[in-house]
Parts: sequence; C-alpha cells; structure tokens
Amino acid sequence: MGKQLFIAEKPSVAREFAKTLGVSGGNRKGYLETENYIVTWCFGHLVTMSYPDAYDPALKKWSLDTLPFLPDTFRYEVIPDAADQFAVVSSLLARDDVERIYVCTDSGREGEYIYRLVEMMSDPSVKKKERKRVWIDSFTEDEIRRGIREAKDLSEYDNLSDSAYLRAKEDYLMGINFSRVLTLKYGNSIADYRNAKWAAVAVGRVMTCVLGMVVRREREIRAFVRQPFYRVIGVFDGIEGEWKVSPGSAYENSPALYRETGFRERKDAEALIALMTAESPHPEAKVESISRKTEKKNPPMLYNLAELQNDCSRRFKISPDQTLKIAQELYEKKLTTYPRTDARVLSSAVAKEIRRNIQGLSGVGEVSDAAAEVLAGDAWKKIGSTRYTDDKAITDHYAIIPTGQGLGVLRSLSRLSRDVYLLIARRFLAIFYPPAVYEKIQAVILCRSERFYVSARELKDPGYLKVTGIPEKETAAAEDGKEGADAGAGEGREKLKKLRKGDVLTAESFGIKEGETTPPKRYTSGSMILAMENAGQLIEDDSLREQIRGSGIGTSATRADILAKLVKIRYLNLNKKTQVITPELLGEMVYDVVDQSIRSLLSPELTASWEKGLTGVAEGTVTTEEYMQKLEGFVSRRTNAVKTLRNQYAMRTFYDKAAAYYRKPSGKTGRKVSSKTDQ
Repeated sequence: MGKQLFIAEKPSVAREFAKTLGVSGGNRKGYLETENYIVTWCFGHLVTMSYPDAYDPALKKWSLDTLPFLPDTFRYEVIPDAADQFAVVSSLLARDDVERIYVCTDSGREGEYIYRLVEMMSDPSVKKKERKRVWIDSFTEDEIRRGIREAKDLSEYDNLSDSAYLRAKEDYLMGINFSRVLTLKYGNSIADYRNAKWAAVAVGRVMTCVLGMVVRREREIRAFVRQPFYRVIGVFDGIEGEWKVSPGSAYENSPALYRETGFRERKDAEALIALMTAESPHPEAKVESISRKTEKKNPPMLYNLAELQNDCSRRFKISPDQTLKIAQELYEKKLTTYPRTDARVLSSAVAKEIRRNIQGLSGVGEVSDAAAEVLAGDAWKKIGSTRYTDDKAITDHYAIIPTGQGLGVLRSLSRLSRDVYLLIARRFLAIFYPPAVYEKIQAVILCRSERFYVSARELKDPGYLKVTGIPEKETAAAEDGKEGADAGAGEGREKLKKLRKGDVLTAESFGIKEGETTPPKRYTSGSMILAMENAGQLIEDDSLREQIRGSGIGTSATRADILAKLVKIRYLNLNKKTQVITPELLGEMVYDVVDQSIRSLLSPELTASWEKGLTGVAEGTVTTEEYMQKLEGFVSRRTNAVKTLRNQYAMRTFYDKAAAYYRKPSGKTGRKVSSKTDQ
C-alpha cells in the first residue's frame, strides 16, 4: 500500500496534522515522514502570476502602444523566496510511492488557489493520483480527524478553483492595464503638482472602490452646512416632556418647523412658549395617554469576520488586519473556529455537538460561571431549532465560535489576543441566554392644544446582557430617537411610573434646547469593513441592490489587506488611536483621475457585481468562458478609452480644489502639500 501525503498551508498547521496522525519522527527538510504518512506544507503562496515582461522582455517598459495587455495563456512562476519549499512539495507530489494526496490548505477560495497553483506547476502525473480535499473549521484533533474521514474528491472543488483563478486574473488584468494606462496618462501631472520625480497610479477592482467611498464621504462632510434647530421642553410636576407637532397644533404644517420636533429659528420656539404661557405662566395640563409595555431584545447573532473586525475596531481601537491576525492566531492555536467566514450562524451538525464547546469554556475563568449556567439549562439542547442555526445561510464555514479546546495556551496569549478570545466566547455563550427584558413607558401630555411626549425605558431582566455586559446607559432617547424626552433616572422616572390617563398636571416651566444637525460620520476601520460586506446598502437601484445581496466588496479574507494597502501607499490615513479613516491628498488626486477616466472603478455596483460573478462561477451557474469574455471586454474597452483622453492639464483644477483642505508645511512654498495630522 502506498503512502498518504498531507499538504498544509503553513508549517504550524502541518504540525497539528502530524500530531493528529501520530507522525512524530522522520523529520526531513520541509516535511515529516513515517511508514504510512508524509506531512508537508506551503508558506502561503509558493507560485504567483508572471509579470508582462515574462511574456516579452519589451513589455517591461510601460507604453501605451502595448496596452491593453490580454494574454491568451497566463504564465505563472515559482516565487524565488519559496523555491526551496516548492521543490520539496512538488517532488513529494510526484513520488511513485505516494498513492493518495490530502489537500489541507485553508478551507476557502484562497487556500484552494494556493494548492492548485502548486499542482499546476508540478509533474502532470500528480493529476492521475487520488486527491482528496480536507475541509475543516478548526484545528482540534476531532475536527482534523473528521475532515480526513469525510474528505471529498478534489474535483468537487473544481468550480471553487475556477473562481480562484478568475479572481486572480481579474485583479491582474485590471491592475496591470489600468495602473499602467492611468500612470502613463496622468502620472506626470500628479508628480509635477506634488514636486515629485515620478508618480504611479495604483488602482484595483476593490481598493479603488474603497478609496472612492472614503473620498466621497469626506467631501460630503466638507460640503455639509450645519443647521441649528430649537426644541421646546416642558416640565410638568417634575416630569420633562418634549414638544412635537401633532394634529390640532397651532404649528401644524408650519414652514417654521424643523422636522416635527423643533423649529429652524429660536424666535419661533420662543413664540410657542409665549403661546403656552399667554394666559398663565403655569398652565394646566392633562395626561392624554400613557402606555406601558414589555420589550425583549434577543441576543445578537454570532460573529463573522466583518462583525468581529468592527467590534474590535470600536472596543479595542485596532485595525481590521490586526483583528484578522489575532483571529488567525486563535484559530491556529485551536481556540476558535475558522475566521474567514461570512456566516453568523451554526450548522445543524455543529449544533448537535455544541455541548463540547460550552463545556470547554467552564475552564476559562472570566466566563466559567456563564458556561456552567448554560449547561445547567436546556437552551443548548434546542439551539438547532433557533435562528442561530441555519444551514442555508452557510456557504463554506459557520460562524466564529470557541472550540472549547486548546485552553492550555490561554496564559501565553497577549492581553489583546485574550480580550478578542473572550469577546468571541461571550458572544457565543449569549445565544443560550434569554432575551434582555425592558419595561417601556410612554406618555403624551396635552397642554392647551399642544402635546408633549415623554418616555422611559428600564431594564427589568438583563438576560444575555449578563454575559456580554450591560451598556452604561439604556435610555429611550438613545433607542427610540423621536419618541419624546427621556424621563431619566430617579425622581422623574418614578413620577412617570405613577401617572394614569386623565391625571391633571401643572406646567412648572418651559425652556428651549438648542441642537445642531451633524454631518455624516467618517468611516472607521471597522465600519468600513461592514460597509464593504454590505455593499448593497450603498446602491440606490433597488433591483441591482437585491441582485448583489450578500456579494459585497471583496471577501472576508481580503478586506483587511485591501484597507491596509491603501494606508501603506498613502492614499488613505488611518488614525491608530481612533481608527478613523480619512483620505490623503494623493488619494484624492487619484480619485479625481479615476473619476475623470474610468469612473465605474469607483462604483460599488461594479465591484460587487464582479464578486457576484465569481460566486456564480464557484456555484457552477457561470462558466469561466463567460466570465473571461466579460472581463477582457471590460478591460479592453476601458483601457482604449483612456488612451484617447486629453484632459491631463484640466486635472490641475481638481488637484487645487482638493489641496485646499491640506496644510502646507510651515516655512515652505510651492505646491507640495503635507498630510493631515489632526484627525
């Protein structure tokens, strides 16, 4: 009987497979071997796409005459720094005594691509061997054994492989053609404006769209004109109510109104108060209606990568790529499941075995009591029939949850890594708790012909908040916006609780609270990841928004890297303390260049539709031929269109407009502009 070869994506992962298989000896350079098994690894990518000059040395020089560049057959090459390990892996694949190959790279599109490239560059005889795909969600021994036991034939993942190749070709063709043509057309104008020797225009299918989102938001903020407004507040026997226009009001349909709760000018708010106190400074009022109801707030869905990155950005002020690195670390140390997932639910298979995950958390001090409480109840037994379990909502992997294993390494984690682990653990345990229960009281107080609204919201049973933490402030104003003034804590709230319909009150005073409209918020690193995931929300066309639902911009595996690249090349600025994202001047200049040449690259519609096409290829509903025809047509048309443009000098007007918002270095003259530092 021949040997079985296991190929992992990283050495650390290979060690876990070796441990599970009992491969402890036979340590060779680049692999481990025993009588029955061989375990080897990649170092991430070992093979990459060749640059144009590999096709023709003349293509090393950038020229409009050689664009668009659309090769009939794509070329690939071994990455020089990875050549030794590639030689090891490819020689093992070709060995005569290797009978079966287990592909154990990360269970996703990129992991599939890593292996397929190696196989493609290896001896053709490899394809004649039995090849199995191991698809797992964590590195626990049980999960590894299950993955090996249930491994499917590699051919069942051919569509996923096709989509991986196409994604790379798409990024390659757009990057090569658009970056070259835009650099040749506009690089000199950007360089001259910045007093630089040269400037390259880097664009890409996803990163240019993200740049566009940030620049557009910044320009919306700049164009925003603050609008003051004035709200009228009445105090009735110690209970504070907020005036809102209502049927029968003296201001019904008045142009003086700002929305329904205030006035555009202070004089109109003062006129309302004068009307209220015309006959008496303390007019009589009556409780027109009062309602009391119980509200329940269910535990949130489990974490996918985007939600985890958003929460970590908000809570710990770390970037999405930092969160991904920590999540990957936790995964590789068997503490949590696969991080690059879009799903926020469990699979039915996992739900049946969930007790093991909960039981393991009994050994984690911060959540041990919560885990014990969950196990003492019945909710975990029924989780498979709740909204937290849904096989239809899972493509490749279920949500990120703790495995309940690997706890021996917890003490060796950094404080930040442990905090992220606990965040995942608390979110997981929360789904087995009951809803948080609130009592909400709302009252309408009629004074003369005007109505004042007041509400209060009180937590009666924390439910799942016992695990995730109770927010510092739970108020009606925060939750309900326009439903009236919050009665607050203490005496005002207690008085509101005692009110009954028909009660007569006395108006103690009336006052004005001045407010001001606020501009759109800048993206943070976390909210940007969510915006990329939910690209459909950025699209105005209803039919297209529905068409690309769930596709998003980029993937869970690539979004953090894209954002980090934009920061690295100085197109965007990321404030490390606040995680707020703003454009750099260079980024705005590139935005204007793209806006005046290949505007569709800035569009969420285009970017998400390409991603949807890749999903279609992976699902078998779109052929590679259809996709490549569409891709090459798009690249060719856009590249040729840019070649005909003659608007380089006109771009200076756009550069000037953007540069006005960036400070010049003190004591210097000229057009060179520094980045903002006061975000």
